[in-house]
Amino acid sequence: MDRGKPGSKMHVLSDANGLPLLVGLSAANTHDSLALKPMVEGHQTRHDPHRGRYFKPQRLHADKAYDVPHLRKWLWGKHIGVRIARKGVESSERLGRRRWVIERTMSWLTGYRRLNHRYERHPRNYLAFLGLAAALCCYKRLARLTT
Repeated sequence: MDRGKPGSKMHVLSDANGLPLLVGLSAANTHDSLALKPMVEGHQTRHDPHRGRYFKPQRLHADKAYDVPHLRKWLWGKHIGVRIARKGVESSERLGRRRWVIERTMSWLTGYRRLNHRYERHPRNYLAFLGLAAALCCYKRLARLTT
């Protein structure tokens, strides 16, 4: 966290294949862990009426910025497995085996020129372009799977 840093941070919740499920935006001078609860709560669980069960996230992989005890407890209460690197204990190489998926997703999103540099003055416009880029990533993946 840098208190004087201008700009914004992208927050992305993706599935195991790297498809962006939910995108968010926060100020660059806020801590990353503050965006975790709204992102997880914003993710809609699906209900299968034929089988009578819900599809919800099973595990959450995150970096050391999300290593906050109350977040671990909150996720555990929601029955979501936690794989967050602990500060001062675990190296980032072990977490990197699965973290490359979200890094690839971030690369897909910043591949769009409007998102690489922040041209938009208002955050709502930038967030709209971020959502559009996420939808395009999902569409490209669907088109590649169906052809």
